[in-house]
Order: sequence, then structure tokens, then C-alpha cells
Amino acid sequence: MTSSESNEVYALYKRLIEAWNNRDASAMAELFTEGGEMIGFDGSLAAGNEEIFSHLSPIFNEHPTPPFVWKVKSERELYTNTRILRAIVGMVPPGKKELEPSLNAHQTLVAVKQEGTWRIGLFQNTPAQFQGRPELVEQMTDELKNS
Repeated sequence: MTSSESNEVYALYKRLIEAWNNRDASAMAELFTEGGEMIGFDGSLAAGNEEIFSHLSPIFNEHPTPPFVWKVKSERELYTNTRILRAIVGMVPPGKKELEPSLNAHQTLVAVKQEGTWRIGLFQNTPAQFQGRPELVEQMTDELKNS
């Protein structure tokens, strides 16, 4: 494990977030391995670059998707050429100025190094609703506001 690899995985995640924020389905799909999988906020599963692109295109074309505000919480090696990054995210809906706490999520990215290039093997976006624990929702929202 090197700090260079850590920086490369961080940069991969940053490109993923930028592609979402730019509403660019093609740029997002290109970041995945051939068999990479994406599990969305609603539990949708898309596998492979083409299916990820096909899943995201109508979302970006038909919905005013809010951009992510994000903070990486951890990143570490799992195995040789495999790293995991965990982040928290929030969103500011169109026409609003504040984060919408109901849109907070945990994100997990598993990166795989193939032929010298880091790609996404798995990306999961899980709602952070903290059922019955509103103080945790508030804590996460505050952390994102200060990131």
C-alpha cells in the first residue's frame, strides 16, 4: 500500500462525484470495470458499463438530480490491487440553499487496479436515515456542512 495508490483511489472517487454533479452518465459508466456494479440510493442494481450508462441516462435526462456534497471518511487496502473507500454525502436540492437531510447517504467504493489503472468494481450509495435517531442525521448533516 502506498500513499500514491490512496491518492489515485481518492481521485477516482472524486471523478465519480464530479460526473454525477455534471449529470454525465457516460463519464460515470466509464469509471467502472467491465463487470463493475452500482447499487443506487433506491436499491437499484446496474452491472457493467453499458447497463450503468443505461440506468443513469434517464435519471439525468428526466430528473433534476441535486449535486453531492461529500466527505471521504476512510480509504484502505483490502488486498493487493483492491482498495475500499467510504464517504458520506448530502445533497442540496434544486432551488434550495441548504442540505436536505433525508438525502444524506453513506457511499462505499471498491476500487480494483487493472493493467495499472484504478477502476470501480463496486459502488454503493446507501441512505443514511438512522431510523429513530434524528441526532445522527443532524450530526452527519453538520459534518457535511463543515467539510
